[in-house]
Amino acid sequence: MSSQQPGTGGSGSAPRVVRTVAELRDLVGQEIGVGPWVEITQERVNQFADATGDHQYIHVDPERAKQTFFGGTIAHGYLTLSLIPFLSQGRDGVKIDLGGRMTVNYGLNRVRFPAPVRVGKRVRLRTTLLAVEEVGEQAVQITQRQTVEVEGEAKPACVAETLSRIYF
Repeated sequence: MSSQQPGTGGSGSAPRVVRTVAELRDLVGQEIGVGPWVEITQERVNQFADATGDHQYIHVDPERAKQTFFGGTIAHGYLTLSLIPFLSQGRDGVKIDLGGRMTVNYGLNRVRFPAPVRVGKRVRLRTTLLAVEEVGEQAVQITQRQTVEVEGEAKPACVAETLSRIYF
């Protein structure tokens, strides 16, 4: 498996496809997927630094960052957060396919970065469905807890509630 492209998720099994709002509601409170491990490279961190203008040495200067308690460069917290859509690709568990015209990000709740991601480490996404709410007659809002885990570490790198709207 390439470190840049997610493949099959944690178990390698095909995802269960959920096609109705009623089916989706039945899954509230349950873990609905775990993604594959993906390596965080210095190149990716540098590209994020260039895109955001955040060139703090703990992210982009490996020699200087070795002198910190991190022991080397770390990914930006916002890089970790921004990888959630990418990390959800290829996850096992549940695939949500309600036949909508489009899905859009509506917002985030309770974003936290409990632990750093050191460059060279691998991360994956674990998703729990928290809520499914109808928004008018043309949309459904889905709230999910997204936990970005770091391989071999006790604490996650990021925990956030994502709100997505599917428009019909």
